Amino acid sequence: MSVLSLRLPNSMHEQVRELAEQEGISINQFILLAVAEKMAALDTKTYLAKRAERGSREKLLAVLAKAPDVEPEAADRLTE
Repeated sequence: MSVLSLRLPNSMHEQVRELAEQEGISINQFILLAVAEKMAALDTKTYLAKRAERGSREKLLAVLAKAPDVEPEAADRLTE
């Protein structure tokens, strides 16, 4: 495992300390989880962009055209 020195403004350090305490974890663990979450979000964005490049509007419309045009069941209806 590597060591990383991080400088935070006092106000941010205090907020991180409080949040980590609320979660019952160390500041190091809190920051590790925050970095992992950000990395996962960026990886997901990249993955979805690559998938979108392979997509085709025409193929989507062809698949949707095969779906029957019926009203959704009561449990599946959106409520306002």
